[in-house]
Amino acid sequence: MQLNIYYVAILSLVLSTVFNQIIFYITKNYSFKKYSLVNEKRLVDKNTPPLGGVASAVAFFISVNFLGDADYNFIIIGAFSLFISILGSIDDFFNLNWKIKLFFQSIFVAIPIIYLNIFLNIESLLNLDLNNSLNFIISVLWVILIINSINFIDNMDGLAVVVTGSICYQSILLTYSLNQNKLTDLSVVLLFVILGFFIYNFPPAKLYLGDSGSLFIGFCLGFLSILFTWNSEDYLLSYTLSPVLLFFTIPLLDFLVIMWHRISNGISPTQGGTDHISHRLLAKGFSEKQVLFLFFIFSALNFVLILGYVFLDSTLSTIVLFIYLLQIIFLFNYFRKLDVLR
Repeated sequence: MQLNIYYVAILSLVLSTVFNQIIFYITKNYSFKKYSLVNEKRLVDKNTPPLGGVASAVAFFISVNFLGDADYNFIIIGAFSLFISILGSIDDFFNLNWKIKLFFQSIFVAIPIIYLNIFLNIESLLNLDLNNSLNFIISVLWVILIINSINFIDNMDGLAVVVTGSICYQSILLTYSLNQNKLTDLSVVLLFVILGFFIYNFPPAKLYLGDSGSLFIGFCLGFLSILFTWNSEDYLLSYTLSPVLLFFTIPLLDFLVIMWHRISNGISPTQGGTDHISHRLLAKGFSEKQVLFLFFIFSALNFVLILGYVFLDSTLSTIVLFIYLLQIIFLFNYFRKLDVLR
């Protein structure tokens, strides 16, 4: 059964809201403490259910089935996003070893890439012909990187929702303007599912996204970036760097900052901590809501640069890309020097 995208958007919002309300009602009196042998420092230590991601993933999977038979790729991606959400929910309770998580992430990412035959075409970029073997490896690594960078950005009430929601609305505007309507539909569904959860995650949060949600959203966004870059007949841009990859500036920048801090201080990169960009801004005196607003504004300004990169002529787009790279270097050096939240 196929519905108009406007109806699917409403359905996504309603299902996400209802499912998250059910999760909240059922679990509000339970104790949610992760079994862990590692003493990880967290921003908060509240007994908040980390199952918002499960409710959101189920809402997403149901909703994409109403996009029509032509979007079979999305149904497959939706199914595996549900699988990776289940993996995340297990980790939420039992704190799986990072090697186990990485192994199953690789499996859940590799299968749809092979089955749907979708790749980042790196071999073409490098003028190589390795029978897609390099494309396969890079594509899997890219999606896993996005999954874990989104997981890392989920470190404060509402933050992952604001960041990923911003990525979704940017994807909607860009893919619609480039007539990539199927990807627009996927982005719309994901955005409204995220909005349904945001009701419960706005600070102070009643529900956490948890690994079940951050892995699910990162998985969907990672595959969206692959589909946009190499799977549209209308994609006429000649630029080497896909604009969609620039959507992930915030999670990747946060990932770089914490990796730099942890490795340089002899801390395990897989251990939780309060060294994220959001925590450093809190240490500087900003409130949680102010931090959310700053991230939203930065996402909007960054999107302006992306639009310039896409729609200006080659000379101006090169200048815009140079400005973008300069701001990344500046922000990385600025944030890594800020005090860590104690």
